[in-house]
Amino acid sequence: MALDQSFVGRSYPPTPPYEVGREKIREFADAIGDAHPAYRDPEAAKALGHADVIAPPTFAFTITYRAAAVVVQDPKLGLDYSRVVHGAQRFAYTRPLRAGDRLSVVSTIESIKSLAGNDVLEIRGEVSDASGEHVVTAWTKLVARAAEEA
Repeated sequence: MALDQSFVGRSYPPTPPYEVGREKIREFADAIGDAHPAYRDPEAAKALGHADVIAPPTFAFTITYRAAAVVVQDPKLGLDYSRVVHGAQRFAYTRPLRAGDRLSVVSTIESIKSLAGNDVLEIRGEVSDASGEHVVTAWTKLVARAAEEA
């Protein structure tokens, strides 16, 4: 069943703040195999002009995917999550995420398309810090595979 096109442009309420921790940044950097010292050592980050350790660019996904979950779980949208695969991810940064940031995300359905019977949903997540300043925008593209015919 095709997704409801009237949802394009719909925004969801901001998420509760997520506090970015040094240990979470280190664990993430370890998981992706990135040994950059600015992800672990406050002094190395300060030498690069940052107040504290910074997160690898893809760390924002750990925050925005939680916000996108509210969208995909909206029963009125009609998305069958059991048929979903991750199609693409991209980020546009104003500044790096830093340890100590308290970040909230507002998710908006940017587009819904139907391609070869598959539904393609693009969700934009606007990430802001505690002062309301923009930090990063993340776009998540999800593909809901067409149901197999019986």
